[in-house]
Amino acid sequence: MPDKIQLTIDNRPIEAEPGTTVLDAALAADLYIPHLCHHPDLDPVGVCRLCMVEVEGGRPAIACRTPVAQDMVIRTTGPQIDQIRRVSVELLIVNHRDDCLSCAQNNSCELQRIATYVGVDQQRLDRLRRTPAQRDVDTSNPFFDLDHSKCVLCGICVRTCGDLQGVSAIDFNYRGFDTKVGTFGDRAITESVCESCGECVVRCPVGALAPKDYVQPTREVKTVCTYCGVGCGMHMGVRGDRVVNVRGDRDNPANRGSLCVKGRFGYSFIHHPERLTGPLIRKDGELVEADWDEALDLIADRFAQHKGETFAAMTSAKCTNEENYLIQKLSRVVMGTNNVDHCARL
Repeated sequence: MPDKIQLTIDNRPIEAEPGTTVLDAALAADLYIPHLCHHPDLDPVGVCRLCMVEVEGGRPAIACRTPVAQDMVIRTTGPQIDQIRRVSVELLIVNHRDDCLSCAQNNSCELQRIATYVGVDQQRLDRLRRTPAQRDVDTSNPFFDLDHSKCVLCGICVRTCGDLQGVSAIDFNYRGFDTKVGTFGDRAITESVCESCGECVVRCPVGALAPKDYVQPTREVKTVCTYCGVGCGMHMGVRGDRVVNVRGDRDNPANRGSLCVKGRFGYSFIHHPERLTGPLIRKDGELVEADWDEALDLIADRFAQHKGETFAAMTSAKCTNEENYLIQKLSRVVMGTNNVDHCARL
Protein backbone atom coordinates (compact mmCIF):
# COMPACT_ATOMS: atom_id res chain seq x y z
CA MET A 1 0.00 0.00 0.00
CA PRO A 2 1.31 3.52 -0.82
CA ASP A 3 2.32 5.64 2.13
CA LYS A 4 -0.20 8.11 3.41
CA ILE A 5 0.12 11.69 2.24
CA GLN A 6 1.00 14.34 4.79
CA LEU A 7 -0.61 17.74 4.44
CA THR A 8 -1.62 20.69 6.57
CA ILE A 9 -5.12 22.16 6.77
CA ASP A 10 -5.57 25.31 8.85
CA ASN A 11 -2.24 24.72 10.60
CA ARG A 12 -3.30 21.19 11.55
CA PRO A 13 -1.27 18.18 10.30
CA ILE A 14 -3.47 15.71 8.41
CA GLU A 15 -2.89 12.24 6.95
CA ALA A 16 -4.83 11.11 3.88
CA GLU A 17 -4.82 8.21 1.45
CA PRO A 18 -3.46 8.92 -2.06
CA GLY A 19 -6.26 10.01 -4.39
CA THR A 20 -8.32 11.53 -1.59
CA THR A 21 -9.71 14.99 -2.25
CA VAL A 22 -8.99 17.92 0.05
CA LEU A 23 -12.66 18.06 1.07
CA ASP A 24 -12.84 14.37 2.02
CA ALA A 25 -9.54 14.63 3.90
CA ALA A 26 -10.80 17.63 5.86
CA LEU A 27 -14.19 16.06 6.67
CA ALA A 28 -12.49 12.84 7.79
CA ALA A 29 -10.41 14.94 10.20
CA ASP A 30 -13.55 16.71 11.53
CA LEU A 31 -12.63 19.96 9.78
CA TYR A 32 -15.71 21.57 8.28
CA ILE A 33 -15.59 23.03 4.76
CA PRO A 34 -18.95 24.33 3.48
CA HIS A 35 -20.37 22.29 0.59
CA LEU A 36 -23.74 21.71 -1.06
CA CYS A 37 -23.20 19.57 -4.14
CA HIS A 38 -20.89 17.00 -2.52
CA HIS A 39 -22.08 13.59 -1.36
CA PRO A 40 -19.85 10.62 -0.41
CA ASP A 41 -21.84 8.24 -2.64
CA LEU A 42 -21.33 10.36 -5.77
CA ASP A 43 -18.41 11.55 -7.87
CA PRO A 44 -17.54 15.20 -7.17
CA VAL A 45 -18.66 17.81 -9.72
CA GLY A 46 -17.79 21.11 -8.03
CA VAL A 47 -20.85 23.06 -9.16
CA CYS A 48 -21.72 24.93 -5.93
CA ARG A 49 -18.27 26.51 -5.50
CA LEU A 50 -18.81 26.71 -1.73
CA CYS A 51 -15.93 24.38 -0.86
CA MET A 52 -13.37 26.84 -2.21
CA VAL A 53 -10.09 26.78 -0.28
CA GLU A 54 -6.74 28.50 -0.60
CA VAL A 55 -3.68 26.46 -1.53
CA GLU A 56 -0.34 27.77 -0.29
CA GLY A 57 0.71 30.59 -2.57
CA GLY A 58 -2.72 32.23 -2.67
CA ARG A 59 -4.23 30.03 -5.38
CA PRO A 60 -7.95 29.29 -4.81
CA ALA A 61 -9.09 25.73 -5.52
CA ILE A 62 -12.27 23.67 -5.29
CA ALA A 63 -11.73 21.28 -2.38
CA CYS A 64 -14.03 18.54 -3.69
CA ARG A 65 -12.10 18.32 -6.98
CA THR A 66 -8.54 18.89 -5.75
CA PRO A 67 -6.57 15.76 -4.83
CA VAL A 68 -4.26 15.91 -1.84
CA ALA A 69 -0.51 16.18 -2.45
CA GLN A 70 2.50 15.64 -0.25
CA ASP A 71 3.26 18.61 2.02
CA MET A 72 0.28 20.57 0.67
CA VAL A 73 -0.73 23.53 2.83
CA ILE A 74 -4.41 24.48 2.78
CA ARG A 75 -6.36 27.33 4.34
CA THR A 76 -10.13 26.92 4.49
CA THR A 77 -10.78 30.56 5.32
CA GLY A 78 -9.40 33.98 4.45
CA PRO A 79 -10.57 37.32 3.03
CA GLN A 80 -10.72 36.15 -0.59
CA ILE A 81 -12.27 32.74 0.16
CA ASP A 82 -14.79 34.17 2.61
CA GLN A 83 -15.90 36.77 0.06
CA ILE A 84 -16.41 34.15 -2.67
CA ARG A 85 -18.45 31.95 -0.32
CA ARG A 86 -20.53 34.82 1.04
CA VAL A 87 -21.56 36.05 -2.40
CA SER A 88 -22.45 32.52 -3.53
CA VAL A 89 -24.56 31.86 -0.43
CA GLU A 90 -26.32 35.21 -0.65
CA LEU A 91 -27.31 34.55 -4.25
CA LEU A 92 -28.72 31.18 -3.23
CA ILE A 93 -30.65 32.50 -0.25
CA VAL A 94 -32.14 35.51 -2.01
CA ASN A 95 -33.89 33.15 -4.47
CA HIS A 96 -34.76 30.54 -1.85
CA ARG A 97 -38.06 30.17 0.00
CA ASP A 98 -37.57 31.42 3.55
CA ASP A 99 -40.29 29.48 5.42
CA CYS A 100 -37.75 27.42 7.34
CA LEU A 101 -40.02 26.70 10.30
CA SER A 102 -42.47 24.74 8.13
CA CYS A 103 -39.74 22.97 6.13
CA ALA A 104 -39.08 19.26 6.73
CA GLN A 105 -35.32 19.97 6.57
CA ASN A 106 -35.36 22.67 9.24
CA ASN A 107 -32.30 22.26 11.51
CA SER A 108 -30.97 19.61 9.08
CA CYS A 109 -30.59 21.90 6.07
CA GLU A 110 -27.09 22.34 4.64
CA LEU A 111 -27.97 25.79 3.32
CA GLN A 112 -28.93 26.86 6.85
CA ARG A 113 -25.67 25.52 8.20
CA ILE A 114 -23.60 27.24 5.53
CA ALA A 115 -25.43 30.55 5.94
CA THR A 116 -24.67 30.47 9.65
CA TYR A 117 -21.04 29.57 8.98
CA VAL A 118 -20.30 32.32 6.46
CA GLY A 119 -22.38 34.97 8.27
CA VAL A 120 -24.94 36.17 5.74
CA ASP A 121 -25.47 39.95 5.83
CA GLN A 122 -29.20 40.78 5.92
CA GLN A 123 -28.55 44.32 4.67
CA ARG A 124 -26.84 42.95 1.58
CA LEU A 125 -29.73 40.54 1.03
CA ASP A 126 -32.23 43.43 1.20
CA ARG A 127 -30.40 45.15 -1.67
CA LEU A 128 -30.53 42.08 -3.92
CA ARG A 129 -33.42 41.41 -6.27
CA ARG A 130 -35.52 38.48 -5.13
CA THR A 131 -37.31 36.02 -7.35
CA PRO A 132 -40.61 37.72 -8.31
CA ALA A 133 -42.82 34.65 -7.91
CA GLN A 134 -42.65 31.30 -6.11
CA ARG A 135 -42.09 28.31 -8.35
CA ASP A 136 -44.51 25.41 -8.53
CA VAL A 137 -44.53 22.36 -6.28
CA ASP A 138 -44.92 18.89 -7.79
CA THR A 139 -47.13 17.00 -5.34
CA SER A 140 -48.08 14.19 -7.72
CA ASN A 141 -45.91 11.54 -6.09
CA PRO A 142 -47.74 9.78 -3.23
CA PHE A 143 -44.63 9.68 -1.03
CA PHE A 144 -42.71 12.94 -1.52
CA ASP A 145 -42.98 16.45 -2.97
CA LEU A 146 -40.63 18.40 -5.25
CA ASP A 147 -40.59 22.11 -4.34
CA HIS A 148 -38.67 23.97 -7.06
CA SER A 149 -38.54 27.18 -5.02
CA LYS A 150 -36.33 25.44 -2.44
CA CYS A 151 -34.00 23.81 -4.97
CA VAL A 152 -30.38 25.02 -5.10
CA LEU A 153 -29.56 23.11 -8.33
CA CYS A 154 -26.78 21.11 -6.65
CA GLY A 155 -27.55 18.17 -8.94
CA ILE A 156 -27.32 15.52 -6.20
CA CYS A 157 -30.79 14.19 -7.00
CA VAL A 158 -30.02 14.07 -10.74
CA ARG A 159 -26.76 12.18 -10.21
CA THR A 160 -28.35 9.85 -7.66
CA CYS A 161 -31.14 8.88 -10.05
CA GLY A 162 -28.81 8.41 -13.00
CA ASP A 163 -25.49 7.22 -11.56
CA LEU A 164 -26.65 5.17 -8.57
CA GLN A 165 -30.14 3.98 -9.51
CA GLY A 166 -29.70 3.86 -13.30
CA VAL A 167 -33.20 5.27 -13.84
CA SER A 168 -32.54 8.88 -14.95
CA ALA A 169 -36.11 9.97 -14.27
CA ILE A 170 -35.00 13.57 -13.62
CA ASP A 171 -32.50 15.98 -15.13
CA PHE A 172 -31.91 19.71 -15.53
CA ASN A 173 -34.63 21.31 -17.63
CA TYR A 174 -34.43 24.68 -19.43
CA ARG A 175 -31.45 27.04 -19.20
CA GLY A 176 -30.15 30.10 -17.39
CA PHE A 177 -32.35 31.54 -14.66
CA ASP A 178 -35.19 29.22 -15.73
CA THR A 179 -33.15 26.07 -15.04
CA LYS A 180 -34.88 23.60 -12.76
CA VAL A 181 -34.84 19.89 -11.93
CA GLY A 182 -37.63 18.03 -13.64
CA THR A 183 -38.74 15.02 -15.62
CA PHE A 184 -38.65 14.47 -19.38
CA GLY A 185 -40.97 17.00 -20.97
CA ASP A 186 -41.34 18.70 -17.56
CA ARG A 187 -44.25 16.41 -16.74
CA ALA A 188 -45.37 15.41 -13.26
CA ILE A 189 -43.16 12.89 -11.49
CA THR A 190 -45.90 10.26 -11.61
CA GLU A 191 -45.84 10.48 -15.43
CA SER A 192 -42.11 9.70 -15.55
CA VAL A 193 -40.12 6.49 -15.08
CA CYS A 194 -39.55 7.37 -11.41
CA GLU A 195 -39.65 4.27 -9.18
CA SER A 196 -40.32 6.27 -5.98
CA CYS A 197 -37.31 4.71 -4.25
CA GLY A 198 -36.68 7.97 -2.40
CA GLU A 199 -32.90 7.85 -2.82
CA CYS A 200 -32.98 11.40 -4.18
CA VAL A 201 -35.05 12.53 -1.20
CA VAL A 202 -32.63 11.29 1.46
CA ARG A 203 -29.66 12.91 -0.29
CA CYS A 204 -31.26 16.32 -0.95
CA PRO A 205 -29.27 18.82 1.18
CA VAL A 206 -32.20 21.25 1.44
CA GLY A 207 -35.99 20.90 1.52
CA ALA A 208 -36.60 20.72 -2.23
CA LEU A 209 -37.30 16.99 -2.07
CA ALA A 210 -39.12 16.10 1.13
CA PRO A 211 -41.42 13.27 2.27
CA LYS A 212 -45.10 14.07 2.62
CA ASP A 213 -46.46 14.67 6.12
CA TYR A 214 -43.00 14.47 7.69
CA VAL A 215 -42.96 13.81 11.44
CA GLN A 216 -39.77 14.14 13.48
CA PRO A 217 -39.10 10.85 15.34
CA THR A 218 -38.05 10.80 18.99
CA ARG A 219 -35.98 7.62 18.69
CA GLU A 220 -34.85 5.04 16.15
CA VAL A 221 -34.99 1.25 16.18
CA LYS A 222 -32.53 -0.76 14.10
CA THR A 223 -34.19 -3.62 12.22
CA VAL A 224 -34.36 -5.56 8.94
CA CYS A 225 -36.91 -5.01 6.17
CA THR A 226 -39.61 -7.71 5.99
CA TYR A 227 -40.74 -7.20 2.39
CA CYS A 228 -38.35 -9.69 0.76
CA GLY A 229 -35.44 -11.99 1.49
CA VAL A 230 -32.62 -9.57 0.61
CA GLY A 231 -32.26 -8.52 4.23
CA CYS A 232 -31.92 -4.74 3.83
CA GLY A 233 -31.06 -3.02 7.09
CA MET A 234 -33.03 0.00 8.21
CA HIS A 235 -33.59 2.38 11.08
CA MET A 236 -37.26 2.91 11.89
CA GLY A 237 -38.05 6.33 13.33
CA VAL A 238 -40.53 6.03 16.19
CA ARG A 239 -42.59 8.71 17.88
CA GLY A 240 -44.67 7.51 20.79
CA ASP A 241 -45.78 4.03 19.76
CA ARG A 242 -45.93 4.69 16.01
CA VAL A 243 -43.39 4.35 13.20
CA VAL A 244 -43.19 7.72 11.43
CA ASN A 245 -40.30 7.28 8.98
CA VAL A 246 -37.61 4.88 7.75
CA ARG A 247 -34.00 5.37 6.68
CA GLY A 248 -31.54 2.85 5.32
CA ASP A 249 -28.73 1.39 7.41
CA ARG A 250 -25.44 2.33 5.72
CA ASP A 251 -23.56 -0.27 7.78
CA ASN A 252 -25.70 -3.16 6.52
CA PRO A 253 -23.77 -5.14 3.86
CA ALA A 254 -26.96 -6.12 2.00
CA ASN A 255 -28.06 -2.60 1.02
CA ARG A 256 -25.45 -0.10 2.27
CA GLY A 257 -28.21 2.35 3.13
CA SER A 258 -30.25 2.00 -0.07
CA LEU A 259 -33.93 1.05 0.07
CA CYS A 260 -36.67 0.40 -2.46
CA VAL A 261 -40.05 2.11 -2.42
CA LYS A 262 -41.58 -0.64 -0.26
CA GLY A 263 -38.84 -0.58 2.35
CA ARG A 264 -38.67 3.21 2.61
CA PHE A 265 -42.33 4.19 2.38
CA GLY A 266 -44.40 1.03 2.85
CA TYR A 267 -44.57 0.91 6.64
CA SER A 268 -48.18 2.02 7.21
CA PHE A 269 -49.31 -1.64 7.44
CA ILE A 270 -47.61 -1.83 10.84
CA HIS A 271 -50.45 0.10 12.44
CA HIS A 272 -53.32 -1.23 10.31
CA PRO A 273 -56.26 -2.20 12.53
CA GLU A 274 -56.68 -5.54 10.71
CA ARG A 275 -53.05 -6.59 11.13
CA LEU A 276 -52.64 -9.90 13.00
CA THR A 277 -50.60 -9.52 16.18
CA GLY A 278 -50.99 -13.09 17.45
CA PRO A 279 -51.82 -16.62 16.25
CA LEU A 280 -55.38 -17.69 15.37
CA ILE A 281 -56.70 -21.25 15.44
CA ARG A 282 -60.01 -22.56 14.10
CA LYS A 283 -62.51 -23.75 16.69
CA ASP A 284 -66.06 -24.77 15.74
CA GLY A 285 -65.52 -23.27 12.28
CA GLU A 286 -64.34 -19.88 13.53
CA LEU A 287 -60.87 -18.36 13.95
CA VAL A 288 -60.17 -17.42 17.55
CA GLU A 289 -57.10 -15.98 19.27
CA ALA A 290 -54.68 -18.39 20.93
CA ASP A 291 -51.31 -18.24 22.63
CA TRP A 292 -48.16 -19.42 20.87
CA ASP A 293 -47.79 -22.65 22.83
CA GLU A 294 -51.30 -23.78 21.92
CA ALA A 295 -50.82 -22.84 18.27
CA LEU A 296 -47.47 -24.62 17.94
CA ASP A 297 -48.79 -27.77 19.64
CA LEU A 298 -51.69 -27.83 17.17
CA ILE A 299 -49.33 -27.42 14.18
CA ALA A 300 -47.06 -30.23 15.41
CA ASP A 301 -50.04 -32.53 15.87
CA ARG A 302 -51.43 -31.79 12.40
CA PHE A 303 -48.02 -32.21 10.76
CA ALA A 304 -47.63 -35.63 12.37
CA GLN A 305 -50.84 -36.72 10.62
CA HIS A 306 -49.57 -35.84 7.15
CA LYS A 307 -46.05 -37.18 6.77
CA GLY A 308 -44.77 -38.32 3.40
CA GLU A 309 -46.36 -37.43 0.06
CA THR A 310 -49.53 -36.07 1.69
CA PHE A 311 -47.45 -33.13 2.98
CA ALA A 312 -46.30 -30.12 0.96
CA ALA A 313 -44.60 -26.84 1.92
CA MET A 314 -44.92 -23.45 0.23
CA THR A 315 -42.25 -20.92 1.17
CA SER A 316 -42.32 -17.14 0.86
CA ALA A 317 -40.16 -14.51 -0.82
CA LYS A 318 -40.53 -12.42 2.34
CA CYS A 319 -38.51 -15.00 4.27
CA THR A 320 -34.74 -14.88 4.37
CA ASN A 321 -32.66 -17.43 2.48
CA GLU A 322 -31.84 -19.07 5.82
CA GLU A 323 -35.52 -19.43 6.74
CA ASN A 324 -36.36 -20.91 3.34
CA TYR A 325 -33.48 -23.35 3.74
CA LEU A 326 -34.90 -24.50 7.09
CA ILE A 327 -38.36 -25.01 5.56
CA GLN A 328 -37.05 -27.29 2.81
CA LYS A 329 -34.87 -29.11 5.36
CA LEU A 330 -37.92 -29.69 7.59
CA SER A 331 -39.92 -30.97 4.62
CA ARG A 332 -37.28 -33.39 3.36
CA VAL A 333 -35.73 -34.65 6.61
CA VAL A 334 -38.61 -34.50 9.11
CA MET A 335 -41.70 -34.76 6.91
CA GLY A 336 -40.13 -37.11 4.38
CA THR A 337 -41.19 -35.35 1.17
CA ASN A 338 -39.74 -33.31 -1.66
CA ASN A 339 -42.99 -31.41 -2.19
CA VAL A 340 -41.49 -27.96 -1.66
CA ASP A 341 -42.32 -24.90 -3.75
CA HIS A 342 -41.76 -21.15 -3.58
CA CYS A 343 -44.23 -18.34 -4.23
CA ALA A 344 -41.71 -16.35 -6.31
CA ARG A 345 -41.55 -19.16 -8.90
CA LEU A 346 -45.20 -18.78 -9.87
